[in-house]
Amino acid sequence: MQSARLAPVPRRQRPRLAWARGVPAASPLPWLAGVAAAFTVLQMVLVVPGTALGWDETVYVSQVSPHAPAAFFSAPRARGITLLVAPVTELTTSVEALRVYLAVLSGCALFLALWVWRRLLPAPVLALAGALFAGLWITLFYGPQAMPNLWVAYGALFATGCFLRAVQDPTDRRALVGLGAGVAFAALMRPADGLWLALPLAAAAVLVRGWRRPAVLAVLVLGAAAGCAEWVVEAYLRYGGLAARLERASEIQGGMGWHLAFDDHVRALQGRSLCRPCDMPWRHPLTSVWWFLLPVLTAGGLLVAARARCLAVALVPVLAALCLAAPYLLTVDYAAPRFLLPAYALLAVPVAVCVVCLVADARRELRPLVAGAVALALLGHLAVQYAVLDSLLSRSRASRQAVERVAAALREEGVRPPCVATGTEAVRIAYQVGCASRQPSGHDGSITRAGLVAVGRVRPVAVLVGGGGGAPSYARGWRAVDLPPMGSLRPFRAYVSPPARR
Repeated sequence: MQSARLAPVPRRQRPRLAWARGVPAASPLPWLAGVAAAFTVLQMVLVVPGTALGWDETVYVSQVSPHAPAAFFSAPRARGITLLVAPVTELTTSVEALRVYLAVLSGCALFLALWVWRRLLPAPVLALAGALFAGLWITLFYGPQAMPNLWVAYGALFATGCFLRAVQDPTDRRALVGLGAGVAFAALMRPADGLWLALPLAAAAVLVRGWRRPAVLAVLVLGAAAGCAEWVVEAYLRYGGLAARLERASEIQGGMGWHLAFDDHVRALQGRSLCRPCDMPWRHPLTSVWWFLLPVLTAGGLLVAARARCLAVALVPVLAALCLAAPYLLTVDYAAPRFLLPAYALLAVPVAVCVVCLVADARRELRPLVAGAVALALLGHLAVQYAVLDSLLSRSRASRQAVERVAAALREEGVRPPCVATGTEAVRIAYQVGCASRQPSGHDGSITRAGLVAVGRVRPVAVLVGGGGGAPSYARGWRAVDLPPMGSLRPFRAYVSPPARR
């Protein structure tokens, strides 16, 4: 591949870089707005209708919903996503309303995260980067979900673009403010990710002589501190200190240590939202072709940028992506595709550089052929992504119907608010019924067995047991109720305390 002939132009001109022949110098607004709008519409059509609130989602939503008491909020969690969904959950319990709100908001966030790059890269490159990221089944699935990882991705992409603008143009005060806001937003959603984002940016600001500006470092530190502040304060109020909360968070995540999870993440791309333990067979290798091409295309983008003497535009997002991905690939012994969304968002930039230059630098007579081959490859990639997404959505809709059936059966048996549910799938079922969910043991232990017995004397308590298990010792003598099956929970049964009446 020939070098894409890039050369700096005056700052006031947009885009800042004059790209290879064949790449139009277009206004970024219609390109980026089109990508963001398409992303939102696809969420509305494919993902919003009928999908269930997941277990983690229910925990986050219940913190600010008047529909049911708040579920146990464990040590690793942060309240950023809860604050994001509060305007809707305070007003309605409709899952569809929440999904629509988040779909629109995530489309706007994608536009904003790409928009800050408009002085760094041409509109077609940014549009392709956005489309590549938004076209992943992981991005589409989590776009309208109340989960923090996608929002960390937006914050990371936004902050990295602002960083590059701030260090290259000391007069760009908006970029400096945006850098602090982006890091703070990412840290508010997931404090550890916010710190891993700030680290490579701070290192670049120190190691590159022309980028050494006290204001940049100060903004990075203040942004990370502001985003983590709530989590740290809560650590002292509820966990006995920051060290105690970090230790408890590590325990819940299985113990942070040296765990190579590359193979787990590859297998999870077949459509598993959580792979823990990730012992499933690798039956569909086609779903991970893009994952193995990702480092190759990223290297191609770096090579193009290096030959064009604008390496920073591609290298900084790669370094940030590696830092954000490393903890999940090297220290966690399970996989969830959403963990790597921030890395995928950042790597979409050099990949788009590589793909656009591959087409633009082709000889004139070969350019249509190269463009056609690239288009066919992208269509095949999108087809695979849609197939995985469709399978996952089918399971989600079936899960929602199952939860609703179980909740209706419990109501018929007299389990109504104020009530408590414990045991298998208690979080989602309790929220659907309007009960509190409490566990006497495990990571979410928030009540003793004696406490459950005491509660069961004055209000309905339902102990949910799947797989044919019997009643726990404290619930012996409580009324057994057969429930509709939920997935593999066959048979599924509840043991209901005496105060519940049909």
